[in-house]
Amino acid sequence: METTFIFIKPDAVQRGLMGQILGRFERKGLQIVGTKLMSVPTDLAKKHYAEHEGKPFYDGLIKFVTSSPVLAIAIRGVNAVTVCRTLIGATNGQKADPGTIRGDFGMSGGFNMIHGSDSLESAERELALWFPEGTLDYSRTLDTWCYDPSDL
Repeated sequence: METTFIFIKPDAVQRGLMGQILGRFERKGLQIVGTKLMSVPTDLAKKHYAEHEGKPFYDGLIKFVTSSPVLAIAIRGVNAVTVCRTLIGATNGQKADPGTIRGDFGMSGGFNMIHGSDSLESAERELALWFPEGTLDYSRTLDTWCYDPSDL
């Protein structure tokens, strides 16, 4: 099992899409093991997006992500990083496939509603930033209906 990091960005929070987005991960069979509705401190935003520092869009990105609350989420499942990235879709909502979160709800490349870790290494780094207290570990009976035993 992998645990990955997702956050629903200010534009989706303001549009009232948190429940629909969170529901997509749950309906897929992924397990929610941490959530926080929070205002993002500037220092956390800068640490999260450190790889983009110096790029032309960096200042706008920091301003955007700190402009309104976000929903930080830790999600667990088999191949969670890849599965979540597939559910999220391409960065630009106009180019994202229908059926993906961005493809169904997005019209922008900048206001793209959601972030998902792009690798297991990124997930570990981002989870440590956003959930320093750790995440939950609990069993669900429905996992026996989501995964063939050979998947585990």
